[in-house]
Amino acid sequence: MANRKPKSERVNRNAEVPAKFESGWLSQLDGRYNIARQMRQRYSAVCNDLGGEDRLSYMQRSLIERALWLEYWLFQQEQELVEGKDFDVSRWVQAANSLQGIYGRLGLQRQSKPAPSLNEYIGQAG
Repeated sequence: MANRKPKSERVNRNAEVPAKFESGWLSQLDGRYNIARQMRQRYSAVCNDLGGEDRLSYMQRSLIERALWLEYWLFQQEQELVEGKDFDVSRWVQAANSLQGIYGRLGLQRQSKPAPSLNEYIGQAG
């Protein structure tokens, strides 16, 4: 235990979006951190726009996870540009095009959730 860093110096790997895409990264984020809550809210928002997570296929959920990672990566690159750090325009454009392609594949129009029939609705209320 002598080699262990003080708690204030330890880094929680699940407190940040990974620098490289990893499948399942969203579920591995520590929910105590704001970034985890924000990313999960965005995931829910996209799922809801597409009619609800329960109606989405594995492939759609996977694309949403990738889109959110790319969105975050683009934001990080834009922050580096603002701060005067190295900015690779070609990588940014490639990522932006990829994000556009994913969103195009998912669909940009909101989908409504199917409404229950009257009998189903009455059954749920009782």
